Amino acid sequence: MKYNIRDIIEYIIALVNEFAKRFGLTEKQAYKYIRMYQGVAFVEQHYGIMHTLDFDEAVDSVAAYCRKNGGKL
Repeated sequence: MKYNIRDIIEYIIALVNEFAKRFGLTEKQAYKYIRMYQGVAFVEQHYGIMHTLDFDEAVDSVAAYCRKNGGKL
């Protein structure tokens, strides 16, 4: 299924905001961290499932994926 790119971008922005709150980061720091550890690509690839999760679960998933790729948060 094809999704609207605007919806994906808005979702990523909201997810970054929640990630920043969870880990005590600025939104810029959170975005840089998520991007550095391929979390943005992960969200883009799995948007169809991720946007159905609540943000706590989505943040957990992105954090775990980033840790798998070398992140420490």
